[in-house]
Amino acid sequence: MSQYLVRRFLLIFPTLFGITLLTFMITRVVPGGPVEQAMMERQFAEQQTGASNSRQGLTEEDLAYLNKLYGFDKPIFVAYFDWLGRVVQLDLGESYRYNEPVWDLIKSKLPVSIYYGLVTSILTYLICIPLGVLKAVKDKTWVDSATSVVIFAGHAVPAFVLGLILLVFFGGRLEWFPMEGFVSDEFSELGTFDQVIDLIYHSALPLACYLVGAFASMTVLMKNSLLESLSADYIRTAFAKGLEPKQVIWRHALRNSLIPIAASFGNNISLVFTGSYLIETVFNIDGLGLLGYQAITERDYPVVLGSLFLTALIFLIGNILSDLCLATVDPRIRFS
Repeated sequence: MSQYLVRRFLLIFPTLFGITLLTFMITRVVPGGPVEQAMMERQFAEQQTGASNSRQGLTEEDLAYLNKLYGFDKPIFVAYFDWLGRVVQLDLGESYRYNEPVWDLIKSKLPVSIYYGLVTSILTYLICIPLGVLKAVKDKTWVDSATSVVIFAGHAVPAFVLGLILLVFFGGRLEWFPMEGFVSDEFSELGTFDQVIDLIYHSALPLACYLVGAFASMTVLMKNSLLESLSADYIRTAFAKGLEPKQVIWRHALRNSLIPIAASFGNNISLVFTGSYLIETVFNIDGLGLLGYQAITERDYPVVLGSLFLTALIFLIGNILSDLCLATVDPRIRFS
Protein backbone atom coordinates (compact mmCIF):
# COMPACT_ATOMS: atom_id res chain seq x y z
CA MET A 1 0.00 0.00 0.00
CA SER A 2 2.76 2.45 0.94
CA GLN A 3 4.67 1.68 -2.27
CA TYR A 4 1.54 2.31 -4.31
CA LEU A 5 0.96 5.68 -2.63
CA VAL A 6 4.59 6.69 -3.19
CA ARG A 7 4.28 5.86 -6.91
CA ARG A 8 1.02 7.79 -7.19
CA PHE A 9 2.49 10.83 -5.50
CA LEU A 10 5.55 10.69 -7.75
CA LEU A 11 3.27 10.62 -10.80
CA ILE A 12 1.84 13.97 -9.72
CA PHE A 13 4.96 15.81 -10.85
CA PRO A 14 5.10 14.67 -14.50
CA THR A 15 1.33 15.13 -14.79
CA LEU A 16 1.55 18.70 -13.49
CA PHE A 17 4.49 19.30 -15.81
CA GLY A 18 2.46 18.24 -18.85
CA ILE A 19 -0.65 20.20 -17.87
CA THR A 20 1.15 23.44 -17.08
CA LEU A 21 3.46 23.22 -20.12
CA LEU A 22 0.53 22.76 -22.50
CA THR A 23 -1.36 25.65 -20.92
CA PHE A 24 1.74 27.85 -20.93
CA MET A 25 2.22 27.22 -24.65
CA ILE A 26 -1.42 28.06 -25.34
CA THR A 27 -1.08 31.40 -23.53
CA ARG A 28 1.81 32.25 -25.84
CA VAL A 29 -0.07 31.68 -29.10
CA VAL A 30 -3.62 32.74 -28.23
CA PRO A 31 -4.43 36.28 -29.47
CA GLY A 32 -5.42 39.15 -27.22
CA GLY A 33 -2.59 38.97 -24.68
CA PRO A 34 -1.43 41.81 -22.42
CA VAL A 35 0.74 43.38 -25.15
CA GLU A 36 -2.15 43.39 -27.64
CA GLN A 37 -4.44 44.86 -24.98
CA ALA A 38 -1.91 47.65 -24.29
CA MET A 39 -1.79 48.37 -28.02
CA MET A 40 -5.58 48.57 -28.22
CA GLU A 41 -5.77 50.85 -25.19
CA ARG A 42 -3.16 53.17 -26.71
CA GLN A 43 -4.98 53.21 -30.06
CA PHE A 44 -8.27 53.99 -28.35
CA ALA A 45 -6.66 56.82 -26.37
CA GLU A 46 -5.12 58.28 -29.53
CA GLN A 47 -8.44 58.10 -31.35
CA GLN A 48 -10.06 60.06 -28.54
CA THR A 49 -7.33 62.72 -28.61
CA GLY A 50 -6.93 62.77 -32.40
CA ALA A 51 -3.27 61.77 -32.26
CA SER A 52 -1.84 59.12 -34.61
CA ASN A 53 1.91 59.54 -34.56
CA SER A 54 2.87 55.97 -33.59
CA ARG A 55 2.63 52.72 -35.50
CA GLN A 56 -0.14 50.46 -34.12
CA GLY A 57 -0.46 52.79 -31.13
CA LEU A 58 2.96 51.87 -29.66
CA THR A 59 6.53 52.52 -30.70
CA GLU A 60 9.04 49.73 -31.22
CA GLU A 61 10.69 50.70 -27.93
CA ASP A 62 7.35 50.44 -26.15
CA LEU A 63 6.69 47.00 -27.64
CA ALA A 64 10.14 45.78 -26.66
CA TYR A 65 9.62 47.05 -23.13
CA LEU A 66 6.22 45.38 -22.78
CA ASN A 67 7.49 42.09 -24.21
CA LYS A 68 10.31 42.13 -21.68
CA LEU A 69 7.98 43.14 -18.86
CA TYR A 70 5.59 40.25 -19.51
CA GLY A 71 8.33 37.76 -20.39
CA PHE A 72 7.39 37.46 -24.07
CA ASP A 73 10.92 38.30 -25.21
CA LYS A 74 12.16 34.81 -24.31
CA PRO A 75 11.57 31.51 -26.15
CA ILE A 76 8.60 29.51 -24.89
CA PHE A 77 10.56 26.76 -23.15
CA VAL A 78 13.01 29.19 -21.54
CA ALA A 79 10.12 31.31 -20.21
CA TYR A 80 8.28 28.19 -19.02
CA PHE A 81 11.20 26.84 -17.04
CA ASP A 82 11.71 30.30 -15.53
CA TRP A 83 8.08 30.22 -14.41
CA LEU A 84 8.43 26.65 -13.17
CA GLY A 85 11.50 27.58 -11.16
CA ARG A 86 9.52 30.30 -9.39
CA VAL A 87 6.62 27.91 -8.75
CA VAL A 88 8.97 25.50 -6.98
CA GLN A 89 9.78 28.41 -4.66
CA LEU A 90 6.00 28.98 -4.15
CA ASP A 91 6.11 32.13 -6.29
CA LEU A 92 3.24 32.09 -8.80
CA GLY A 93 4.14 35.45 -10.26
CA GLU A 94 2.32 38.78 -10.22
CA SER A 95 -1.09 39.52 -11.67
CA TYR A 96 -1.19 41.80 -14.72
CA ARG A 97 -4.55 43.22 -13.67
CA TYR A 98 -4.22 43.63 -9.90
CA ASN A 99 -0.42 44.14 -9.70
CA GLU A 100 -0.42 41.79 -6.71
CA PRO A 101 1.23 38.41 -6.13
CA VAL A 102 -0.94 35.64 -7.56
CA TRP A 103 -0.58 33.54 -4.40
CA ASP A 104 -1.94 36.40 -2.28
CA LEU A 105 -4.93 36.75 -4.61
CA ILE A 106 -5.65 33.03 -4.45
CA LYS A 107 -5.41 32.98 -0.66
CA SER A 108 -7.83 35.90 -0.38
CA LYS A 109 -10.44 34.21 -2.63
CA LEU A 110 -9.98 30.64 -1.42
CA PRO A 111 -12.11 30.80 1.79
CA VAL A 112 -15.24 31.71 -0.19
CA SER A 113 -14.82 28.82 -2.62
CA ILE A 114 -13.99 26.42 0.22
CA TYR A 115 -17.19 27.43 2.00
CA TYR A 116 -19.41 26.74 -1.01
CA GLY A 117 -17.54 23.59 -2.00
CA LEU A 118 -17.56 22.13 1.51
CA VAL A 119 -21.23 22.88 2.16
CA THR A 120 -22.14 21.51 -1.28
CA SER A 121 -20.24 18.28 -0.69
CA ILE A 122 -21.79 17.74 2.74
CA LEU A 123 -25.32 18.45 1.51
CA THR A 124 -24.81 16.25 -1.55
CA TYR A 125 -23.87 13.22 0.52
CA LEU A 126 -26.51 13.90 3.18
CA ILE A 127 -29.28 14.16 0.57
CA CYS A 128 -28.24 11.82 -2.23
CA ILE A 129 -27.31 8.75 -0.20
CA PRO A 130 -30.61 8.53 1.77
CA LEU A 131 -32.59 9.48 -1.35
CA GLY A 132 -30.80 6.82 -3.39
CA VAL A 133 -31.57 4.25 -0.70
CA LEU A 134 -35.22 5.32 -0.68
CA LYS A 135 -35.47 5.05 -4.46
CA ALA A 136 -33.94 1.56 -4.36
CA VAL A 137 -36.28 0.36 -1.62
CA LYS A 138 -39.30 1.93 -3.39
CA ASP A 139 -38.15 0.87 -6.84
CA LYS A 140 -40.86 1.08 -9.54
CA THR A 141 -43.32 2.77 -7.19
CA TRP A 142 -44.81 6.25 -7.36
CA VAL A 143 -42.12 7.49 -4.95
CA ASP A 144 -39.38 6.37 -7.34
CA SER A 145 -41.17 7.89 -10.34
CA ALA A 146 -41.91 11.23 -8.67
CA THR A 147 -38.37 11.71 -7.40
CA SER A 148 -36.95 10.69 -10.80
CA VAL A 149 -38.95 13.42 -12.52
CA VAL A 150 -37.61 16.06 -10.13
CA ILE A 151 -34.04 14.76 -10.30
CA PHE A 152 -33.76 14.54 -14.08
CA ALA A 153 -35.59 17.82 -14.61
CA GLY A 154 -32.97 19.52 -12.47
CA HIS A 155 -30.14 17.63 -14.14
CA ALA A 156 -31.32 18.69 -17.60
CA VAL A 157 -30.82 22.37 -16.78
CA PRO A 158 -27.16 23.55 -16.63
CA ALA A 159 -26.20 25.00 -13.26
CA PHE A 160 -25.44 28.49 -14.57
CA VAL A 161 -28.73 28.60 -16.52
CA LEU A 162 -30.59 27.61 -13.35
CA GLY A 163 -28.71 30.40 -11.58
CA LEU A 164 -29.97 32.96 -14.08
CA ILE A 165 -33.54 31.67 -13.72
CA LEU A 166 -33.37 31.79 -9.93
CA LEU A 167 -31.89 35.29 -9.99
CA VAL A 168 -34.57 36.64 -12.30
CA PHE A 169 -37.47 35.00 -10.47
CA PHE A 170 -36.50 34.90 -6.78
CA GLY A 171 -34.01 37.76 -6.79
CA GLY A 172 -35.42 40.25 -9.28
CA ARG A 173 -39.15 39.62 -9.47
CA LEU A 174 -40.02 38.35 -5.97
CA GLU A 175 -37.00 39.97 -4.25
CA TRP A 176 -36.77 37.11 -1.77
CA PHE A 177 -33.00 36.72 -2.11
CA PRO A 178 -30.13 39.10 -2.94
CA MET A 179 -28.96 39.38 -6.53
CA GLU A 180 -25.24 39.04 -5.87
CA GLY A 181 -22.44 38.86 -3.34
CA PHE A 182 -21.25 36.54 -0.61
CA VAL A 183 -22.57 38.62 2.32
CA SER A 184 -24.22 42.01 2.83
CA ASP A 185 -22.23 45.24 2.89
CA GLU A 186 -23.04 45.73 6.58
CA PHE A 187 -22.05 42.16 7.48
CA SER A 188 -19.28 43.22 9.86
CA GLU A 189 -21.72 45.35 11.86
CA LEU A 190 -24.14 42.46 12.52
CA GLY A 191 -24.20 40.17 15.52
CA THR A 192 -23.13 36.54 15.30
CA PHE A 193 -26.64 35.16 14.83
CA ASP A 194 -27.52 37.81 12.25
CA GLN A 195 -24.26 37.09 10.41
CA VAL A 196 -25.19 33.41 10.15
CA ILE A 197 -28.65 34.30 8.85
CA ASP A 198 -27.17 36.77 6.36
CA LEU A 199 -24.71 34.14 5.11
CA ILE A 200 -27.49 31.57 4.66
CA TYR A 201 -29.64 34.21 2.96
CA HIS A 202 -26.93 34.93 0.39
CA SER A 203 -25.96 31.26 -0.02
CA ALA A 204 -29.38 29.78 -0.77
CA LEU A 205 -29.52 30.36 -4.53
CA PRO A 206 -25.84 29.59 -5.30
CA LEU A 207 -25.99 26.38 -3.27
CA ALA A 208 -29.06 25.27 -5.21
CA CYS A 209 -27.03 25.64 -8.41
CA TYR A 210 -24.04 23.81 -6.95
CA LEU A 211 -26.22 20.91 -5.80
CA VAL A 212 -28.07 20.39 -9.07
CA GLY A 213 -24.85 19.39 -10.84
CA ALA A 214 -24.02 16.28 -8.81
CA PHE A 215 -27.48 15.65 -7.36
CA ALA A 216 -28.94 13.49 -10.13
CA SER A 217 -25.85 11.46 -10.99
CA MET A 218 -24.98 10.60 -7.39
CA THR A 219 -28.57 9.73 -6.44
CA VAL A 220 -29.02 7.42 -9.42
CA LEU A 221 -25.59 5.91 -8.83
CA MET A 222 -26.51 5.19 -5.22
CA LYS A 223 -29.84 3.65 -6.23
CA ASN A 224 -28.40 1.38 -8.93
CA SER A 225 -25.53 0.29 -6.74
CA LEU A 226 -27.88 -0.63 -3.88
CA LEU A 227 -30.23 -2.50 -6.23
CA GLU A 228 -27.28 -4.53 -7.47
CA SER A 229 -26.24 -5.32 -3.90
CA LEU A 230 -29.77 -6.31 -2.93
CA SER A 231 -29.83 -8.89 -5.73
CA ALA A 232 -26.63 -10.56 -4.50
CA ASP A 233 -26.69 -14.06 -3.01
CA TYR A 234 -25.50 -13.02 0.44
CA ILE A 235 -28.38 -10.55 0.73
CA ARG A 236 -30.91 -13.21 -0.20
CA THR A 237 -29.31 -15.44 2.39
CA ALA A 238 -29.64 -12.70 5.01
CA PHE A 239 -33.33 -12.32 4.21
CA ALA A 240 -33.77 -16.12 4.36
CA LYS A 241 -32.33 -16.14 7.86
CA GLY A 242 -35.16 -13.85 8.95
CA LEU A 243 -33.20 -10.61 9.41
CA GLU A 244 -35.15 -7.37 9.38
CA PRO A 245 -35.10 -5.53 6.01
CA LYS A 246 -33.67 -2.38 7.58
CA GLN A 247 -30.88 -4.39 9.19
CA VAL A 248 -30.05 -6.10 5.90
CA ILE A 249 -30.00 -2.83 3.97
CA TRP A 250 -28.08 -0.63 6.40
CA ARG A 251 -25.66 -3.22 7.80
CA HIS A 252 -24.97 -5.48 4.84
CA ALA A 253 -25.98 -4.01 1.49
CA LEU A 254 -25.14 -0.34 2.04
CA ARG A 255 -21.40 -0.76 2.56
CA ASN A 256 -20.85 -2.44 -0.81
CA SER A 257 -23.18 0.11 -2.42
CA LEU A 258 -20.97 2.96 -1.24
CA ILE A 259 -18.01 1.78 -3.33
CA PRO A 260 -18.98 3.79 -6.48
CA ILE A 261 -19.78 6.79 -4.27
CA ALA A 262 -16.29 6.63 -2.76
CA ALA A 263 -14.79 6.71 -6.26
CA SER A 264 -16.23 10.21 -6.81
CA PHE A 265 -14.70 11.62 -3.64
CA GLY A 266 -11.66 13.01 -5.45
CA ASN A 267 -13.75 15.08 -7.87
CA ASN A 268 -15.66 16.57 -4.94
CA ILE A 269 -12.38 17.56 -3.29
CA SER A 270 -11.44 19.66 -6.30
CA LEU A 271 -14.83 21.40 -6.13
CA VAL A 272 -14.31 22.18 -2.44
CA PHE A 273 -11.17 24.19 -3.15
CA THR A 274 -11.65 25.60 -6.63
CA GLY A 275 -15.34 26.49 -6.77
CA SER A 276 -17.29 26.95 -10.00
CA TYR A 277 -16.30 29.52 -12.61
CA LEU A 278 -19.77 30.06 -14.06
CA ILE A 279 -21.82 29.92 -10.84
CA GLU A 280 -19.56 32.40 -9.05
CA THR A 281 -19.69 34.62 -12.13
CA VAL A 282 -23.50 34.55 -12.35
CA PHE A 283 -23.91 35.45 -8.67
CA ASN A 284 -20.84 37.73 -8.58
CA ILE A 285 -19.33 35.76 -5.70
CA ASP A 286 -15.78 36.90 -5.03
CA GLY A 287 -14.21 33.44 -4.96
CA LEU A 288 -11.54 31.53 -6.81
CA GLY A 289 -13.92 30.61 -9.63
CA LEU A 290 -14.72 34.24 -10.44
CA LEU A 291 -11.04 35.13 -10.18
CA GLY A 292 -10.16 32.42 -12.70
CA TYR A 293 -12.95 33.43 -15.08
CA GLN A 294 -11.91 37.08 -15.05
CA ALA A 295 -8.28 36.07 -15.53
CA ILE A 296 -9.20 34.08 -18.66
CA THR A 297 -11.33 36.81 -20.20
CA GLU A 298 -8.76 39.53 -19.45
CA ARG A 299 -5.72 37.41 -20.39
CA ASP A 300 -4.21 37.67 -16.92
CA TYR A 301 -1.88 34.75 -17.61
CA PRO A 302 -0.08 34.54 -14.23
CA VAL A 303 -3.45 34.13 -12.49
CA VAL A 304 -4.61 31.62 -15.12
CA LEU A 305 -1.48 29.51 -14.68
CA GLY A 306 -1.52 29.82 -10.90
CA SER A 307 -5.19 28.82 -10.64
CA LEU A 308 -4.69 25.94 -13.05
CA PHE A 309 -1.65 24.69 -11.14
CA LEU A 310 -3.57 24.71 -7.85
CA THR A 311 -6.66 23.09 -9.38
CA ALA A 312 -4.69 20.33 -11.08
CA LEU A 313 -2.69 19.62 -7.92
CA ILE A 314 -5.83 19.35 -5.79
CA PHE A 315 -7.55 17.16 -8.38
CA LEU A 316 -4.60 14.75 -8.53
CA ILE A 317 -4.43 14.53 -4.75
CA GLY A 318 -8.19 13.98 -4.71
CA ASN A 319 -7.81 10.99 -7.01
CA ILE A 320 -5.36 9.43 -4.57
CA LEU A 321 -7.82 10.06 -1.74
CA SER A 322 -10.50 8.33 -3.81
CA ASP A 323 -8.30 5.24 -4.00
CA LEU A 324 -7.85 5.33 -0.23
CA CYS A 325 -11.60 5.63 0.25
CA LEU A 326 -12.16 2.65 -2.06
CA ALA A 327 -9.70 0.57 -0.06
CA THR A 328 -11.42 1.61 3.18
CA VAL A 329 -14.94 0.80 1.98
CA ASP A 330 -14.06 -2.38 0.09
CA PRO A 331 -11.65 -4.66 2.01
CA ARG A 332 -11.17 -6.76 -1.14
CA ILE A 333 -9.16 -3.95 -2.76
CA ARG A 334 -5.45 -4.18 -2.11
CA PHE A 335 -2.83 -2.06 -3.83
CA SER A 336 0.49 -3.70 -4.50
